[in-house]
Amino acid sequence: MLPGGPGVGPPASGRLRVLRALKKLSMTESRSTEHKGWYSRNYLPHFDSAEMVQHIVFRTIGSLPQDVARTLPEDARAVRKLIEELLDCGEHGHELIDDFSRQTVEGALLHGDGRRYRLLAWCVMPSHVHVLIEQMQGFPLAQVVRAWKSFTALQINRARGRTGSFWARDFFDRYMRNEDQIWRAISYIEGNPVKARLVVAAADWPFSPARLERTLQ
Repeated sequence: MLPGGPGVGPPASGRLRVLRALKKLSMTESRSTEHKGWYSRNYLPHFDSAEMVQHIVFRTIGSLPQDVARTLPEDARAVRKLIEELLDCGEHGHELIDDFSRQTVEGALLHGDGRRYRLLAWCVMPSHVHVLIEQMQGFPLAQVVRAWKSFTALQINRARGRTGSFWARDFFDRYMRNEDQIWRAISYIEGNPVKARLVVAAADWPFSPARLERTLQ
């Protein structure tokens, strides 16, 4: 089991890590051939560049109704908005319903912090995961997300005695252009369980850094 889980303070606890990321915030694309810059995969655009701060969302395989998945709009922004609304409703694909599954995902996110990226915020929901990271040189975004998915799918499926797909194929990413966007992303990510009516306050959700605010006050 990778390190992490409820009660374990992450390396990015508090806001010092976020403030350090703000100092390096840049819209300059990486010149490294390891990072792709702008590219498209399936119907989604992605932006991959070292030292970018990225809000990433990936979801479980059954998190969208099949009729919706077959009739997604062509516009990428419309797709993102529709999927975010459906995920926030939380009516489908509750593969991350138990503590072991959520701890496994949270542990995987924490494990890569400082090695492959700098973890700024996260929230493990029943059907999807929000992550805010600062990318590091030499670790392309798709590679990072693929590592999260492959490890967690293997561990969760093994614990349930099954095989097969666990996560939906692609992921969303949105790079942060300025400080305001970063703070709004953190607020959105940590407030997701409240919006989904899973808890009354963000600090009540045990699978995001918002739970640490109690200990920092």
